Amino acid sequence: MIGSKQEGSLCAQHCLNALLQGEYFTAVDLASFAQQLDEAERERMAEGGTTTAEYQHFLQQPSSNMDDSGFFSIQVISRALEVWCLRLVPVTSQEYLETSEHPTQEQAFICNFREHWLSIRKLGYQWFNLNSLLIGPELISDTYLSLFLAQLQQEGYSIYSVRGTLPECEADGILRISPAVQLERPKLISEVNKQREKDEGRSSDASTGEQSSQEDDPELAEALRISRQENELDDKSLQEALRLSMQGYLENSPHQGQDLMPESSVVSSSVPPSHPTQQTTSHPTKEPDPVDLDELRQRRQAFFERQQTNPASPDKGPPAEPGQDRPHPVENDVSPVDSLPDEDSSREEPAVSEMTEDEMLQAALKMSMEATQQDTNQTQDTNSTS
Repeated sequence: MIGSKQEGSLCAQHCLNALLQGEYFTAVDLASFAQQLDEAERERMAEGGTTTAEYQHFLQQPSSNMDDSGFFSIQVISRALEVWCLRLVPVTSQEYLETSEHPTQEQAFICNFREHWLSIRKLGYQWFNLNSLLIGPELISDTYLSLFLAQLQQEGYSIYSVRGTLPECEADGILRISPAVQLERPKLISEVNKQREKDEGRSSDASTGEQSSQEDDPELAEALRISRQENELDDKSLQEALRLSMQGYLENSPHQGQDLMPESSVVSSSVPPSHPTQQTTSHPTKEPDPVDLDELRQRRQAFFERQQTNPASPDKGPPAEPGQDRPHPVENDVSPVDSLPDEDSSREEPAVSEMTEDEMLQAALKMSMEATQQDTNQTQDTNSTS
């Protein structure tokens, strides 16, 4: 079914093509009919004399059959329908009142209000409003047809009945076999475009909402800027503390590796000779696991709580002499790493109230790294023993 959509002010062209259900007329065709009508009118006016004031005034007037916007008069539409042996009869004329008992007995109507034209046609056994301002044809029931025409007349429309034989169309044959069912009335094209622009405006407002809100509220923008700076400073402080902690740990790691070498040699010497591969195999030092910030915070919190409960830690005993031999590892015995003295164990931990925040953070980082190193050494000794 052809229901042409409005393009510019060419509603007369859309009205004719929708009525005939085919692209039979163009704007150029209708303009040609308008020029022929203008020439016929000029010749009639010239019969009274070309020097008369009426004729001169007629020449100065624009065409009454078309204008620059694309509007065409009822005379142009009637001239176009004559090509198909069709004619228009006003529904208010005596001819229509005498020959038509009910609008459903007609085959089509053409309606005009100011500069807009629309057609109403029967296809199959159903009536359709083929208004080019709608997104599609509108189904009209037989009961509603009379009310619809009466409503158009009240709105100021001029209604014409199309008399003659309309050209055959594919839609008429299909709708005779399978009538149309319309669940929703088609909307006006202007309403659809307005809704689309509204949706596009919402999406653009959502993308620029944050920026506009900050521009409208300078205090909010300043607060957000300060908050971002504080977050960046906190992150930089934490990264610097971690860097210093890792730097101190790496500086002490070679000394710790030398202390562990005798233990590794003792463990290797305890392996039976029947396994020479185990005697010569050395276990590479395992890299420390990356520091987990959440775990680091938990350990630091535990350290602070322990300091508050017991501000001064008791001495753990003097460190072992450098030349003192360490006991050989025995199966099911404590790992030699457990017996290693803590080089800071003899020192008395300062009270929490006497420590600065940086000192507390470094202490927590040191405890975390020492615990990680001890777990690594225990794993290595267990693998060596096995």
